[in-house]
Amino acid sequence: MELRQLVYFEAVVRHGSFTRAAADLHIAQPAVSAQIRLLETELGVTLLTRTTRRIALTAAGELLLARAKRILGELDGVRDDVAQVGAVLRGRLAVGATEVLGTVDLGGALATFHRRHPGIALSLRTGLVAELLGGLDRGEVDLVLGPVHADLADRYTVRMLAAEDVVLVTPLGHPAGGLRDEPFVCLPPGSGLRAILHEAATAAGFEPAVPFEASGPGEIRALVSAGLGVAVMAGSTARSPGPPVRVVPLDQAPEHPGIGLLSRRGRRLSPAAAAFRQHVIHQMRPNVPSR
Repeated sequence: MELRQLVYFEAVVRHGSFTRAAADLHIAQPAVSAQIRLLETELGVTLLTRTTRRIALTAAGELLLARAKRILGELDGVRDDVAQVGAVLRGRLAVGATEVLGTVDLGGALATFHRRHPGIALSLRTGLVAELLGGLDRGEVDLVLGPVHADLADRYTVRMLAAEDVVLVTPLGHPAGGLRDEPFVCLPPGSGLRAILHEAATAAGFEPAVPFEASGPGEIRALVSAGLGVAVMAGSTARSPGPPVRVVPLDQAPEHPGIGLLSRRGRRLSPAAAAFRQHVIHQMRPNVPSR
């Protein structure tokens, strides 16, 4: 039995005519008739009853038609899968990422993904998570890597990747003592880090003074290192290479949002984006449940 015989058989049944099936398949009608006869001879049964006006299935033909549809459906699935692989090799991928990524090695993930799929045009956009989620809403990025705050809207799906903690950073040589009168460096009001600062200060019984606002965690660290104030920030950023600061654990540290991989709920990922998502998940091997 040959696959083309099943294709011809299904087409004849669907069109109810050898002539119309041949036209749909773009082959000569005698070739269709010959392949159906060979199929019947091999199976030892009659599949179709032919009259001058119509074609009808025998009981054996009904059975074969059901099996043929399943086989041809699987063939279509194989074609789709292979087409998706081809699309990945030729696709585009735009990733948004915050500076705070915990133990997620985004650079390494992008590098290994590029080596596996060199035909994909990669772009990386960095910023605060609220800005990046806006880009995700507008379709400017395919995926976002960053902190997952408790008030995240339901229109996003999340795969958690890594935990994060909150520490205090001060200039080197800064004397130990209370923080009530210290100037703080932080992100602007409305940011997640600003909320964390106020939570920590409230727990300690004071209102923090923030004379210096920064545009990102890296800038916060630079300003603290320069002696302009102290700050609370993600432990991964405080401990990574950069301007020298003193890292001080907090006795009652507020929780820092975990790091997740975010996409828009209900929006199908492109083959390139889906492949990168699986690549990052495999690299991290997370044990934190999806949301």
